[in-house]
Amino acid sequence: MVAIISAKERICFIMRQFMRHVTSCRRIALGLSAIVATSLCGISANAQYQSAAEIATPKGIPNLPRFDKRPIHFGFLLGFNILDYHVYNTGLRTYENGGMARYAEVTEVQPGIVLGIVTDFRLCDNLNFRILPGISFGQRNLLFVDESGKPIDEEPEKIKSTFVECPFLLKYSAHRLMNIRPYIIGGVTPRFDLAKDKQQHLSMRSLDFYADAGAGMDFYLTFFRLSIELRCDFGLTNVYDPNASEDIEDLPYQQAIRRLKSRWWGLVFYFE
Repeated sequence: MVAIISAKERICFIMRQFMRHVTSCRRIALGLSAIVATSLCGISANAQYQSAAEIATPKGIPNLPRFDKRPIHFGFLLGFNILDYHVYNTGLRTYENGGMARYAEVTEVQPGIVLGIVTDFRLCDNLNFRILPGISFGQRNLLFVDESGKPIDEEPEKIKSTFVECPFLLKYSAHRLMNIRPYIIGGVTPRFDLAKDKQQHLSMRSLDFYADAGAGMDFYLTFFRLSIELRCDFGLTNVYDPNASEDIEDLPYQQAIRRLKSRWWGLVFYFE
């Protein structure tokens, strides 16, 4: 009887322990489920917040965010230029040129250097007025040929120029795209040639005025703004002076040319 009771008690004891384990496992499962659900909700909420933040704010921080708000700023420029002439020939046949017309043409284009200072005035969000005093160097080679195209001289006329210049330009800029900003530019440039007026057989006027047009791109770097610009300037006046020389040897060359208008092409780098 004692053995039977002991067996029943053991069975009841085992059943009670089993039920306790089941209850504990159920509680653990519920706890794990709650933790997993909370984690998933947190991940989902965080992902939604990050997505909303990426939409609301731009990617990255632009350099020099207040640069374009300054009413005036300064800098310097360095560039390269090419000088050219638009030649208007007369086609005259005279006693001095042996009864055969002479024609002049520009050959052997040689690059020069541009140096200057930048003064920039802000007019509004997209418009600036710029004054760029500086100096530039260049050379044009003018070759004279006869009616058959044969060169008259072995060497061309080497017309060297040292310009003191001061471009007055209006700069219209597009809206800034992070750290770049395209723009167009236009204006007027007076140039005074410090080189001697008489260059071999030809004489040039020292003062000329140019109409300017160009385009470029602003790059906003960490500590300064770098601008790269292509600009072309077209001379407005006739720089050729046919009456400056009275030398009889110069007459055939002077009679060949009616007008000379300067052209200036430049690649300029601005550091502001």
